[in-house]
Amino acid sequence: MGRNKKSAFLLFPALLFLLTHCTACGSKNMSENSTAEVTIETGWITEQILNGKDGEIHYSYYLPEDYDGNQAYPMVISMPGYDMMWFGEESSGANLSWSGLSAWTNLSEDLIVVSAQLTDWHEKSARQSIELTEYFLQNFAVDSSRVYAAGYSAGGETMSQAVAMRPDLYAAYLHGASQWDGAFVPVAENGVAVYIFMAENDEYYGSQKARDAYNGLYEAYQTAGWTDTQIDGVLQLEIPDNEYFNSRGIYNYHGGGNILFDDESILNWIISHRK
Repeated sequence: MGRNKKSAFLLFPALLFLLTHCTACGSKNMSENSTAEVTIETGWITEQILNGKDGEIHYSYYLPEDYDGNQAYPMVISMPGYDMMWFGEESSGANLSWSGLSAWTNLSEDLIVVSAQLTDWHEKSARQSIELTEYFLQNFAVDSSRVYAAGYSAGGETMSQAVAMRPDLYAAYLHGASQWDGAFVPVAENGVAVYIFMAENDEYYGSQKARDAYNGLYEAYQTAGWTDTQIDGVLQLEIPDNEYFNSRGIYNYHGGGNILFDDESILNWIISHRK
C-alpha cells in the first residue's frame, strides 16, 4: 500500500509536465490551423440557464439545421402561458411541446427560435425577456433588423411590457389571447408592428381587452403622425367568433387561442416586417 502511494507521488510531476506540454502543443496547433472549425449544435437545444441580472433565466432555443455563423437569421422570442412557466425542476421543458415554438420552425424561412420559462408576468419577466434577447443578439448570428416577439396569455402580458420597454429591439410582436400591460406610445414611435388575436368569448380576458389594446395603439400611431393606411400595414386585430373555434373542434376559447400559431399567414405577417 505504501509503495503504491510512493510510486504515484513520483509519477505525478512527470504526468503534470506531459499534460502541460500537450496542452501547449494543442493551443499552438489550433492557432496555426486557421481552418479549424467549431462544431455548433443545431436543432433544439433545451433546458438551458442564463444567469441574468434578475436571477436565473430558464430557456430553450432552436437553431436551423444548416445554421451558419457567417449569415444573419431572423429570430423570434416566444413566451408561453402560465401553465408552461417555471415552477421548479419538475416544470423544466414544459413549453417544448407548445405550438407557439414549433410553428415558427415549420415556416419556409429559417429562423432562430427562443423561449423562456419565466417566474412571473410583470416587470421582472419583461426585463429578463429583454436580457435574453440581447444575449442572443450578442452571441448568435441574428439579423438585428428582424427580431420578433410573441406572447400567449401570461407570456403576452410579459412581452407587451418588454416590447414597450425596448421597442428598438423588436420589428414586430404577436400578442395572443392576452391583455396589454405595456405602454402604447413607445411602440408607435418606434414603428413596431403588432398583431392582436383574441377569441370573442375568451373565458379569461374577454375580447374587450384586445379592442382596448388595438385602440390604444391606433391612437398612439396617429399621434406619431401615421396615416390610417400606414397604420393598417403595422397594426392588425383579429377576434374570431365561437364558430371559428367550434368548426375546428375547439370549445375552450382561451386555450383555443393557441390556434393562432397554426395560421402561417399570421406568422408570415410578423416576419415580413423589418426595422
